[in-house]
Amino acid sequence: MTNAYENFTASQKDVVAALRQMSTAATAQGLEKDLVELVKIRASQINGCAFCLQFHLKLARQLGVEERKLGLVAAWRDSGAFSAREMAALAYAERLTQLANHHLAPQDRPVAGDVFSAGEIEHLTIAIATINAWNRIAAALHFAPAP
Repeated sequence: MTNAYENFTASQKDVVAALRQMSTAATAQGLEKDLVELVKIRASQINGCAFCLQFHLKLARQLGVEERKLGLVAAWRDSGAFSAREMAALAYAERLTQLANHHLAPQDRPVAGDVFSAGEIEHLTIAIATINAWNRIAAALHFAPAP
């Protein structure tokens, strides 16, 4: 028996390819893969997407992200486990993911030249937008996490 994710990937090949290409672009242009996975985990936590959360936790572990960090993503501000770059990315991911609740002001973006270049901010934005799209697709179509 196929599941909702398998049905979606089989019936929407072009959409899946486009979303995967967008996701890959963020790291292909220099963003660290572990940083991008942390951002995807945080957005998936906020959106309550168990499927994406499990998927990106698995990828983060494969990349060697410390279990301590993975366990503290939801409380990153108070954990002391994250670098300034990771904290800036996580803060930006939260603001962009919760856009419906809060207007995104220019000061909410990570400061270009401080921890991210202008190009890195663009790619971080693409990574966050992409995981939010996946979260919404997974929620709407009821993708179940693997057993």
